[in-house]
Parts: sequence; structure tokens; C-alpha cells
Amino acid sequence: MSTTVLPDRAAAPVVSAAPGPRGLFWLVLRQNRFLLWTLGTLLILAVADLLWIHIASSRIVSDLRRTDCYYPEAWDSHQCWNRLQSIDRPNFWYLQLLQPAVTALPLLIGVFIGAPLLAQEYERGTIRLIRAQSVSPIRWLAVRLAVPGLAVLAVSGVLAVLMTWVWWTDIVHGPVAFDPPFQFFTYPALGLAPIAWSLFALTLGVLVGQLVRRTLPAMFLTGALVAATHGLVLWARPSFYPAVDRVAALGTTHPTNSWLLDRGVVLPDGTRVSTSSCGYSFSTDCDGATASWLRYHPADHLVPVQLVEAGILLALTALLLVAVFRRIRA
Repeated sequence: MSTTVLPDRAAAPVVSAAPGPRGLFWLVLRQNRFLLWTLGTLLILAVADLLWIHIASSRIVSDLRRTDCYYPEAWDSHQCWNRLQSIDRPNFWYLQLLQPAVTALPLLIGVFIGAPLLAQEYERGTIRLIRAQSVSPIRWLAVRLAVPGLAVLAVSGVLAVLMTWVWWTDIVHGPVAFDPPFQFFTYPALGLAPIAWSLFALTLGVLVGQLVRRTLPAMFLTGALVAATHGLVLWARPSFYPAVDRVAALGTTHPTNSWLLDRGVVLPDGTRVSTSSCGYSFSTDCDGATASWLRYHPADHLVPVQLVEAGILLALTALLLVAVFRRIRA
């Protein structure tokens, strides 16, 4: 006679849940899958391009040094000139393509990531569902912002480091390219600028989307506000750090890679006259000048100027975040 013994449920093995993100964080990751894949793909392509630029430039420079063609005195030689032409391609790729792309990155982040983030929730009406969930609105918003925020921080940080490294190693100290750090497309692609501007544009877009509650109008308004802020900061940037004010011999020019703010001449009585007043053939304002005067930011002012600018942008970012969280709680 056989008996069937039912297994003890208490003794049954407990199957643990698969490791990985769960709950609200898992949901937000799924909502941002396309964004994360897009940013990751673009980052991989940009890193590959920057590494190629560095490797190609290093190889060409080594060849120029090996053949005594590195210095301008040897460029009259047909052989040296032909060897030098090969560095134009990596320089062009960095200066004409990557720098403008990184400069435009914060604007694109604000328009295509920040503005739709909450505007779509309001437009579809799904924002009302968070009131019926066990998760508080503050926690929902914190996780909703954390995933794209960390992704933008990682992408802009890696790009900023690599763009600055290649610029310093292969462009500024290269044999041909001339790229002062305060130029229009150069400054926003170096140092802290891509990170601070990207976080600011993302947060600004989120607040605009929360206020407008329509996706397309929020995108257009965010783009206009980011561009206007960039213009305002560009106007104020010379005053972020004390400029060098120098009196020198007549005809003296500003140092290489510096940002010239103003220049002119010094009259015998000590009066300073801007060069713009001397540009007319009938003008006598600069007759009898005894010296030149220059007002400029040298290249080593790049770091302090960017520190001030990044501090302002991050402070604005914090204020925008406070406004977003206060409105979601109301």
C-alpha cells in the first residue's frame, strides 16, 4: 500500500526575484529606454571620433618630427608640405563638426529632453494618475528627473573631458591649428561649460513644460529661452573675472590665444582713446599717441571665467528645480 505525501509548503524552496531595478525606478527606466539608447549611441560615436582625432594627430605629428617637417621653417619644402596636409582632416573634424555639435548640445537637451518630460504628462492627462498611486508626487518627480538627469550629466561630462583633452593635446599644441579658448564654438565645448549648460537647459525645459503643459509650444519656448540666456551670458562673460589692462609700446598686439576686449592708444596727456575712434581718415583723435593700451583675458583666465559661469548656471538650475518641485506638490 503506497501513500502519497504532500510536500510541505514551508520546506519548498523560495524563488527569489531576479536582480535588477524594480518598482518606480524600473518604470522610469522603461519610459526612457529610447532616450538612454540614443544618448549612449551618440556618446559612443563621439568618443570614437575623438579617439580617432587624437590617434591620427599623434601619428602625423610623430611623422613630421621624424622627417624634420614639424616647424614652419621647413614647410616651404614640397615633401614637408604634403606631409602637413594630412593633419587638416582631423583638425577639420574637431573644429568644424564636433565643436559646433557640442555647443548645440545643451539647446538640444533642453528642447528634446527637458521640455517634453512633464509637458507630455500634462498633455496626455497621465499626470493625474500620480495622485492615485502609493508613491508621493515628490518621489515620483525625483525619480522621473533622476534618470534623464544622470544620463545628461554622464554624457556631457565625458564629452567635456575628452573635448578638452583633445583640444589641449592636439589642437592648441599642434603644428597648424589656431583655436583660442574664448572663441564662439570653442569656449562652450571645453571644461565645465558643456556640463553646466546641459543641466541648466534640461531643468529649464522641465519647468517650461510644466508651465505650458503642451509639448510643441514648450519645445519652441525652451529653445528660445536657452538661446536668449546664452546671449545674455555671452554679453556678461567679460566681467566674470577681472581682465588684464596693459599699457605697452605703440603697435603691441594682444598675446596669442587671448580674448581681446578693447584696445586703443594713450595720448601725451595720459588720455586713453579706443581704436574705434581712430578708424576714420579725417579723425585726429589719435594724433601724437605715445603708447598702446590693451584690455584682454589671457588664455589662463579660461578656468576662473568658467568657474564663475558654471556657478551661476548651477545656482539657476537649483532655483528651477525648487520651482518644479513646489509646483508638483501644489
